[in-house]
Order: sequence, then C-alpha cells, then structure tokens
Amino acid sequence: MAIQLGASSSFSSVFSTRSHTHDVFLSFRGEDTRSAFTGHLYWNLLQKGINTFIDDELTRGEEISQALLRAIEGSKLSLIVFSENYASSKWCLDELVHILECRRSKNQMVRPIFYNVEPSDVRNQRGTFGEALAQYERRFKGDMDMVLRWRAALSEAANLSGWHFSGGYEYEFIDKIVEEISAKVKEPTYLDMPKCQVGLDSRVKHILKMLDVEGSDVRMVGIWGIGGIGKTTIAKAVYNTIAHKFDGSCFLANVREYSDQHGGLVDLQNTLLSTIVRQKELKINNVHEGNTLLRRTLRYKRVLLVLDDVNKLDQLCALAGASDWFGCGSRIIITTRDKRLLTAHEVNPIYKARELDDHEGCELFRLYAFKKKKNHDDDEKLWISTIVRYAHGLPLALVVLGSHLCGRPIHEWQAMLDGYKRNHPKDIRDTLKVNYDGLEETVKEVFLDIACFFNGRNTRVVIHILEDCDRNNPKHSIEVLEEKALINVDVYGCISMHDLLEEMGKAIARQESTKLGERSRLWHHKDVHDVLTKNMGTSKTEGIVIKMPTADEICLNPKCFKKMRNLKIFININGWFCGKVDYYPNQLQLLEWRDCPLKFFPRNFNMKNIIQLNMPRSCISRFKSMENLKSLNLSGCKFLTQSPDLSGSPNLEFLDLSNCKRLKEVHSSVGSLKKLVDLNLQKCSNLVRLPGEVNWRSLRSINLNYCTRLESFPEIEGEMKYMTSLSLDHTGIKALPSSIGYLINLRSLVLANCGNLTDLPCGIYALQKLEFVSLNCPKLEKFPKKVDSEVLPTYSKVSHDNNRDSLTKR
Repeated sequence: MAIQLGASSSFSSVFSTRSHTHDVFLSFRGEDTRSAFTGHLYWNLLQKGINTFIDDELTRGEEISQALLRAIEGSKLSLIVFSENYASSKWCLDELVHILECRRSKNQMVRPIFYNVEPSDVRNQRGTFGEALAQYERRFKGDMDMVLRWRAALSEAANLSGWHFSGGYEYEFIDKIVEEISAKVKEPTYLDMPKCQVGLDSRVKHILKMLDVEGSDVRMVGIWGIGGIGKTTIAKAVYNTIAHKFDGSCFLANVREYSDQHGGLVDLQNTLLSTIVRQKELKINNVHEGNTLLRRTLRYKRVLLVLDDVNKLDQLCALAGASDWFGCGSRIIITTRDKRLLTAHEVNPIYKARELDDHEGCELFRLYAFKKKKNHDDDEKLWISTIVRYAHGLPLALVVLGSHLCGRPIHEWQAMLDGYKRNHPKDIRDTLKVNYDGLEETVKEVFLDIACFFNGRNTRVVIHILEDCDRNNPKHSIEVLEEKALINVDVYGCISMHDLLEEMGKAIARQESTKLGERSRLWHHKDVHDVLTKNMGTSKTEGIVIKMPTADEICLNPKCFKKMRNLKIFININGWFCGKVDYYPNQLQLLEWRDCPLKFFPRNFNMKNIIQLNMPRSCISRFKSMENLKSLNLSGCKFLTQSPDLSGSPNLEFLDLSNCKRLKEVHSSVGSLKKLVDLNLQKCSNLVRLPGEVNWRSLRSINLNYCTRLESFPEIEGEMKYMTSLSLDHTGIKALPSSIGYLINLRSLVLANCGNLTDLPCGIYALQKLEFVSLNCPKLEKFPKKVDSEVLPTYSKVSHDNNRDSLTKR
C-alpha cells in the first residue's frame, strides 16, 4: 500500500531563482533499486519532461564525489529513495547530508520516498538502518562527528513530507510521485503575448469550456476565422493557461509558413517529437516514418498540442493524424482560416473567432494610438469612433492603424485614412491577402464579384445571377469563401464581407488593367464617370456600380452602352443622368436603380435576361415581360396603382411592393406564381384587392401589415407547406377564408389590431404547427366551435392588455 506522509504545505517552499542544471536529483542505493523501482521512476520522470540526474550520467574520470555535489547543488529538488540497504552506503549518507545542507542554504526542495521500509526505522535508526549506523560507529571511532551528522540527517529527512510504499502496484505509486513532482519543478515556458490585451478573457473562457481540460477523452478543438482576428493570440493565451497540466506541451507556430520551406513537415514533426519527448536520439527522416513514430511515442502521453495557422489537410495528417495518436486527456488546438480543413479532419467543436465589439475596439485602438493618455477631447473621441468603425472590430487593423497614427496631429488623420482605404498598410494587406491568393481562379472571381457588387445581398439571388454570368458553380465558390472566413452568410441567407476585405477585393479588381475598358468590374466613381461620358466601355465590361461622392449629373454619351455587349450588372445607387442613349445593354441580369425618374422602360431595351430588378422609390408604372426575373423590388414606388402583370415572369421568387401608397390592386397573375417565396405588401395603405384565388405552393412568408383598407384574404388552392408566417397586423380584414387550414406548417399568425375581424374559420384548428398567435380584435368575441374530426392545439394565454390576447402553443 502506498500512502503520502506529512502535510503537502511543506513541499511549497520557494526554491532559488538561479539557473539550475537539473530539475531532480535522485539519491538511491544502486544495488537495491537501480534496475527496478528507481529505474522505473527515472524513466517516468523523463517521460514527463522532467530533467532528472542519476549517477550513471557522470563523465568517466571525474571525481565522483565532486560531480555528485555539483549535481545536488544544481538541482531544484532532491528525491531520496530510502530502501533496505540505503544506510549501508557511505556515499548515500554523504549525499543525504549535502542535500539537507542545500535545503537549508538554497531553499532546495527535498522529498523522501520510503520504499519497503518504515519511516520510523529511518527516523530512529532501527532495523537495517540501526545496524548500518552501529557498524559506522565501530568503524569510525575517531570521527564520531561524521556518524552523528548521518544520524541527524536520517532523522531530519524522515520527518519531511514524502511517500511510503509497502505493497501494491508500483506503477500507480510512481505515477502519483511523478505528478506531484511535475507540478513543483516544471516551470512553464510562457509564450510571448501582445503588450495590450483587450477582450481576451471572455474568448479564452469560451475555449476552455470547449476543451474541458479535466476530461479523459482526446479532444481536438478548432479556432477558425479571418486573418488578423486574433486566432493565434487566443491560442497562445489558452496554452499559457493550461500547459502545466499536461505531461508534455508543444506550440507549433506558423505551420503554413514552415511546411512550405525546405524540410517542411519533417522538421515540424521533429520539433513536436523533441519538445514533448525530450529525447535527442529520436529523429524522423520522412513524413511517413514520422506518422508512425509520433503515434507510437505520444499514444501514452497526456499532451497539449497547438497547431497554429494550418492551411492544408496534409499538415493535420502529419502532425495530429487522429485521436488515437495521443494519450487519454490530450488536447489539440488548431487555428486556421479554412473551416473545411477542420470539418474534413473531424475536429469538433469549432470556435469561430469574433471581431471586437465597439467598446473593445475603442480601448485597443486608444492603447496604440494614444499610449497612456486617458482623457480625450471631442475631436479625438470622434476619430476614435471613426477608425473603429472602419476597422470593423479587426484587432490587426486597430493595432496597425493605431501604431501608424500615433503621435500624428489629428488634422492629418483624414488624409492618412483616405490613403489607407486606397492602399492598405502592408501588415494588413499581406495578412488579408493570404487566403485570397490560395483560392482557385473560379472562386477568386466570385470573391471579386461579391466585393464589388454583392456585399449585403441574398445568396440565392447572387447564385442565380452568377450562374447566368457564366461563373462555374458559384454555389460551391460561396461555400468555399464562407469556409475560409472571407464572407459570412447569416441565417437569412444574406452575404456580408468585412469592409477591409471588400476594399482589398476592389483594389484587386482595379489592378486588372490600367485601361478602363479592359476591366471587367467598374466601381470607382471616377472610372465610372469616364466610361459613361467618354464611351470607354468594351465587351470586357461586365459590371458597373455607380456611387458618386456628390449629386452632380452624369451626361451620358449616346453610345456609352454600345460596346458593352457583355454588361450584366448595373447598380445605380445615387447617380443622376442626363442625355439621350441610343443603345441599351441587352444582356443585363441585375438592374438596380433607386429613385429612377423613368415612368416606363424604352422600347428598344430588351429585358428578357433580367434576373433581379430593384427599383425602389422609382416613378415606374409600366413594365415589360421578363421571363427570367426572380426578384422584383418596387417598394415605395410613387405612381404604382396596380402591380404589374407578372404572367410573363413565372420564375419570380421575391416580390416587394411595400410602401406603395397608391397601390390599390395586386394583379391576378401574382396569385399564380408557383415559385414565389416571399411577398411583402406592408404599408400599402390603399390596397383593397388581392388575387381572388392563390396557388403559392412555394411561399414562405407574406406581410400585409398596415394594409388598413384590405378587407379580405384570398382563398387558398391546395396545401402551402412552406408557409411559416402570416402577418396581418393593422389590416381591415373582416374574415379569414376556411382554406386557411391549408397552411399546414404555419407557426406564426399575427392578427393584432384587426378592428373589423368578427370571427375565425373552423380551419384554424387544422394549423397543428402553430406556435404563436397575436390578437387585438375588439369585434372578435369567441373562437369557432371545434368539429370532432379536427384536432385543437392547446394554447396558453401569455398576455392580456386592453382586449389584446397573445396566445402561444403549449
């Protein structure tokens, strides 16, 4: 049985901070335990990464006593293995005396191990210890002081906190000793951290929760995100926090960079092996040998491994091939810009590194731009907010911009920021461009399209447009961009790209050619102005975005579109045009023109290829047939009294007619749009008529809020299984049709403030998926009687205020 003796507090003494040659000095009787207990203890200490001195390390020819004395003095801790014949060795007793002298003079830690001997026998010199000391007294009658020192040393050492083994499993006993020794002598090598750390604590806590360090499973955790967002900093902070809890730890930085150099993955494998195992004689010659050796060597060790900036699957396979490479309780952290690698390697969970919020961003920027200054005037506060919005929470950008602007007068900041927007500082540019450079050409094209045209737009519509722009598999490209953290797609399918990435993409697009006509994408206001006024466009021009800094008119050249035979994207955000145009771009697929003054489209403008038509707040009132149209936005159109005849647009999926104050009627053709997904008629205050019957089999949502003159809802033909939300807040609806039961997956029904609603149809009971109902209908007094064949969902009233009931399914 193995037990620990003494209070653990006696082991917490602080040792000298001077340089040490060894972590542990082993004092033992060779003939008793060298080939058994002490040999196993020594091996386990080494495996734990503890630099341990044992006397067979002595150089031949050196005076053994002096070498031992130096080894004792150079160790942080001495382990004394008291075995049956320990006291019979004069050398062991001299070692013991010197060890205890170092304990007193150098604060050296000392721990005794009583191996198959009783501590009291050592303390009181009984049994073999008593016999040995009695022999010394007879032998050294002329030097009794030496014998007395030995006796005192034995008594002192026996009173120290230590371990007693008198039976049981030696490996368990050794494991316990090694764990405790490791906690005391291994000084963690902390990784260098940024001098200014903001927002790090919450992110580290999140990762630690994912890691569950105390668990016995082998776990791989990914940290994924855009370059410069702080993945490495987070990983270093986590490593510094928990590295001491493992048998071995290794932080392999810049894996992407080093794996491409000479030696590459083999060098990284050797670094991993030597760092954790600490055996110089082990050397890997090729990746395949490394895989085998790492698996064989690490599988019984509890290790912490960080692989930083991984960008290829073969790196993961060579450095952390599988969970069975590592011992129980091991943790592997992988930072990458490519989520696909983590998924392919079955890394789970994955932490998506997030940008700093405004408060954190302001704090980080201030630390670099103003150093220790805490009080700021109004101009400084305004510029701090401006820079933080520009950096959009990217730590790298805040640090670089803060460092560049530090010490510069505030009145110079605007010019410097304008310059940064045209040409990012090198540190930012190089970091952001790494992922772009690694993309396939087809994916690069989609990245540039999104940067120049589609940031903030719906994924489905973008895919449709890019497919017709002859982009190869844009759906896959968008998925790749999302996996590489170059874009984000939210739960509503909306694409967003970081402002700095958008600027980078636009800069790359502008570098396509020095000649405007040779560029496929035009977005800069000066370039656009020259192309449209000087007829500089060519067949290579595929997309134009017009966003002018001032409200000046653009005098169009009559032939400005004649050469643009392949123009497919035309987005006018705030341009005002004058002049007559003789030719129109007939290949357009996306036309966006807010506040368009036209009341109708020119006859010679062929619109058959239009996929998305966005003309909010325009004066348009007459339309042409657009057979490929999938999205139509006419919100806020001033002169629209009837929705257009859309019988020629059977592929329409999104229709937005909201805020059309003069709209009175929705054309009957709208009721036959079988592919319609979303219909928005909110705030059409004069709307009185919807199609009499509808067959919206693909519809998911319809919004009729504030259609105050609308009194009836159309009959529904057949099941609408995708419809989940119906909103009729502040409408003049008097009754719902009995066919309302065809909305079989409806989850939300809003009938609040419907002052004319008097009753509900029995079909309401067929809505088995209904979760939320909102009512504030003064004329509605009761629900209809339930027919036996119908099933009534159970509701609980959650609020009641002035005859307003909100019901949620229970």
